[in-house]
Amino acid sequence: MVYLVGAGAGDVGLLTLKAREVLQSADVVIYDRLADDEILNFCADAKKIYVGKSAGNHTLKQSEINQLLVDEARQNKIVVRLKGGDPFVFGRGGEEALYLRENNLPFEIVPGVTSAIAVPAYAGIPVTHRGIATSFAVVTGHEDPTKPESSINWEKISTAVDTLIFLMGVANLPQIVAKLIEHGRKPDTPAALIRWGTKSEQEVIVTTLAKAPHEKISPPAIFLVGEVVNLREKLQWFETRPLFGKKILVTRARAQASKLSTALKNLGATVIEAPTIKISPPTDNFAAIDTAIKNLRGFDWIIFTSVNGVEKFFERLKLHGLDARALNKIAAIGLSTAEKLSSVGIIADVVPKDFVAESLADSLKNFVGGKKILVARAEVARDILPDTLKNFGADVTVAPVYKTSAESPAQIDFDALDLITFTSSSTVKNFVAAHGVDVLKEIPTAAIGPITAQTLEEFGVKPAVVAEKFTIDGLVEAVEKFYEQR
Repeated sequence: MVYLVGAGAGDVGLLTLKAREVLQSADVVIYDRLADDEILNFCADAKKIYVGKSAGNHTLKQSEINQLLVDEARQNKIVVRLKGGDPFVFGRGGEEALYLRENNLPFEIVPGVTSAIAVPAYAGIPVTHRGIATSFAVVTGHEDPTKPESSINWEKISTAVDTLIFLMGVANLPQIVAKLIEHGRKPDTPAALIRWGTKSEQEVIVTTLAKAPHEKISPPAIFLVGEVVNLREKLQWFETRPLFGKKILVTRARAQASKLSTALKNLGATVIEAPTIKISPPTDNFAAIDTAIKNLRGFDWIIFTSVNGVEKFFERLKLHGLDARALNKIAAIGLSTAEKLSSVGIIADVVPKDFVAESLADSLKNFVGGKKILVARAEVARDILPDTLKNFGADVTVAPVYKTSAESPAQIDFDALDLITFTSSSTVKNFVAAHGVDVLKEIPTAAIGPITAQTLEEFGVKPAVVAEKFTIDGLVEAVEKFYEQR
């Protein structure tokens, strides 16, 4: 089966559920230049073949792409042909589908959100609007309007449609404008040039038809002509988000990065994920925690110091055929850990006001004397919590449920970054080990709390942002506040 899939206009959130479904089932993905890299994460195990095209640079000819689809499909594979926008809106999807039919191969079309509508919408420009525009046309801008026999009927289209949207038209802008004016479109008609629409690099130039060729803009961009452009002044929304245009590096472990990344993207940021740590089983292969679980009834308190600790502990608990009924008193280091406990049906008995080990130990001071305590945590962590509890007279068992280690260093364009976020001391230490400390003195940093901030300071780096609430939400709020103040 071959799926001809529209990837949408650029924002990964515009990918359809159907598109995601077929990407996840794909054996081979043949993709274009405008397919967002994040979309390719949905088909991580598939073979990926890049066939993108840019001005003057075609990886493969269209005939070669057609044959590639046939060759891959004939190997009894699920093939996805991934295109920017919609396959049937100047995507040459029709040609590919016809070639597949000629070769007796089955195919399905998965429509995408076309840039012709999505990009103006992200610029605050509706292609139709009551009382202003009741029609629109999508026109290729790739065709040279000066050729002897144009397939575009300039005489009629110039004035017959309220809103004109030209795709891939930057290179031919002078000729397009000349043809429109020659055939009756007024030179002072409002116009807009929109580059990298729906992405955080979006750039919008509002101009007039006559002035458009003199504006400085490069592909990929669309050209829109019509009175609806005047609505942008009141309807623009995408570029007004507080972190619009900011490029922020997330160093959190890959499995935990999504919540932070999503929150930053929702505020307009471009997020680059470059994990510095990975989560793996402890060195003892769960021997200590398994022993503790076999004697779980003997512990008066179980203390969790991270979301990962909760997740890994309950995985082991289930393997032993047990559930929450086997637990006694529960303490969580902070709100995120408490929320993770809540997701498995447990309300923590103690959650300190400040989400650090010192505060958690102090909150338990009057409850743990003579009690048996199990601390389920990372293999390597500060010992302040167990040591303090022992000083309070507790019998403390520390059982690692996971360990963190350095992730392979990622290739990062540091010159493009506006901020680097750190969610633990481990992320700081591993980042410095991989990339050195000098870059952290050039780019502002954000720490999830005072312990992480302290680790940065030990490397001679004063963080620009330190969250007042030591959670992902608190970190995002602090980043937003930082840029509001600037």
